[in-house]
Amino acid sequence: MNTLPHVQKLDDIREILEVLPEFSHEAKQQADAREPQLTKPAGSLGRLEEVSHWVASWQGSYPPRVKSVHCNVYAGNHGVVARGVSAYPPEVTQQMVQNFINGGAAVNQLCETFDVDLQVHEMALDQPTNDFSKGPAMSDEDAAEAFFYGMTTVKDHTDLLCIGEMGIGNTTAAAAVAHGLYDGAAETWVGRGTGVNDEAMGHKIAVVAESVLVNKAEMKDGLDVLRCLGGRELAAMAGAVIAARLKRIPVLLDGYVCTAAVATLEATCKGALDHCMVAHNSVEPGHQLLCERIGKKALFDLDMRLGEASGAVLAVGLVRSAVACHNNMATFGDAGVATKED
Repeated sequence: MNTLPHVQKLDDIREILEVLPEFSHEAKQQADAREPQLTKPAGSLGRLEEVSHWVASWQGSYPPRVKSVHCNVYAGNHGVVARGVSAYPPEVTQQMVQNFINGGAAVNQLCETFDVDLQVHEMALDQPTNDFSKGPAMSDEDAAEAFFYGMTTVKDHTDLLCIGEMGIGNTTAAAAVAHGLYDGAAETWVGRGTGVNDEAMGHKIAVVAESVLVNKAEMKDGLDVLRCLGGRELAAMAGAVIAARLKRIPVLLDGYVCTAAVATLEATCKGALDHCMVAHNSVEPGHQLLCERIGKKALFDLDMRLGEASGAVLAVGLVRSAVACHNNMATFGDAGVATKED
């Protein structure tokens, strides 16, 4: 699908969510039919088998392919940083964007290692969102604009998309979004982010709890939560995920901030994230619980908490391995190997 529906307000997104395409039953059936023929005991490749079938099903074609892989990183600044919720000043967001451009970040090395095309998108860094501890972070129009921008960044003919973010203060936004979506105690969702100390951690928890209460009356569904408690980069990631669905591109999600951003879609329309897999479990304590709430099991856990799509890009190697085994292994018939039935 080359032409995206235009988005001017959040209700436009709600309409798109109601008509999302489903996976290809035909491609899934073809993957299911080949798997038992491969020269291995049934189920012996574990989740690698699930991954290869997932790629084929959501690409809508068979065999699955993972040649053209793209990584989109979205950068945004948050007004709530003025409340002292981060160990770093907001200027670091722009400085890290320049580091991405210069090739000096971790995600640059991972993209080079796994032959992934990296695109970094700045989301009005000189205009932080409103301080959401005092009211909504964005207006309906601003949130829709950021969402639509994310949609436009997804390239046609992409086999697999990785998404991630950069933004000082965005673990506070992620925690607030998760708390706004699923309630519970605020401390359940708040982690140390860039490494705040114990005193600052207590303050961060208080700000998250306060922010959800302040915005509660305006939050009717997940998209409202994203508008009130998120940020431009969170909205852009959600937009990219929906564009990928429309273009039949499977998506690898990164850590806590990324997962919180797109959880707003699942909260608004169940099944909106069926074409996505969570790459890794973040050290941020709310991430595992958030994955459970959206029905996802991360592919690996390496105690990472960097963001910038680093975990998602690392998982590309796993996805490529899964697809290579599915596509290229010999069948019992080809190899002249007796089956259990034989």
